[in-house]
Amino acid sequence: MPTDQALKLAQEADLDLVEVAPTARPPVCKLMDYGKFKYENAQKAREARRNQTNVIIKEMKLRPKIDQHDYETKKGHVVRFLNQGDKVKITIMFRGREQHRPELGFRLLQRLAQDVDELGFVESAPKQDGRNMIMVLGPHKKKAEAKAEAKAAKAERAAERQAERDAEHAERVAVTPAAERKQKRRGENLDPDM
Repeated sequence: MPTDQALKLAQEADLDLVEVAPTARPPVCKLMDYGKFKYENAQKAREARRNQTNVIIKEMKLRPKIDQHDYETKKGHVVRFLNQGDKVKITIMFRGREQHRPELGFRLLQRLAQDVDELGFVESAPKQDGRNMIMVLGPHKKKAEAKAEAKAAKAERAAERQAERDAEHAERVAVTPAAERKQKRRGENLDPDM
């Protein structure tokens, strides 16, 4: 169709003539409301950005001669990070003579990897990097799944709290008339005029 005829059709329909495929032979055009088209594309892009997740690498630093309680605390942090869907970079810092015993750090990293095996996997094997030994753990579940689970758990806890409040309120309402009768009887017995 000639361009002037297509423009005339667009004006009659009160629409815009938009070139869809300019490189095609002949070029492909479409009759549409261009403002609405741009708005819908912007909405789709915004929705895509909202659903996009950023992978965050959390870092946990350990020493080769870490005490058992400190190890459990650090392991708890690693578990929390993996549950949230984040990667965890574990760094073991060697100082002084510890640098001559890298197998201590390697064993510690292997132990930690085994302890959190159900939540994550070893993404990057332990390797020596100067005075430090580094290992990266990746979560089994994606960040979006972790967020959805956390949101569902939060909603469940809120529902439980609301149910508890409702039960307490019903209990108070049921107890109040009996308590008022007791107070009236006490008041009648103590009244000096009677």
